[in-house]
Amino acid sequence: MKWINEGPWDRGIRIVVGIILLAVGLAYHPALAWLWDIIGAVLSVTGLVGFCLLYRIFGINTTGAEQRRTSA
Repeated sequence: MKWINEGPWDRGIRIVVGIILLAVGLAYHPALAWLWDIIGAVLSVTGLVGFCLLYRIFGINTTGAEQRRTSA
């Protein structure tokens, strides 16, 4: 799909790191636990959806679709 800009490795890493940060934020109660929860949730959601707004803004695409299109 045209709006997906994250490749499979990128998505997998985001999901794993997001889940770890969510667990850290939920397991511990320091003053900044909410920050870890927000970052973890954003990483998990972007990994599941396959779209990152910052990638879109900066023109980054890790799917490999651009390389396939230019070589054809």
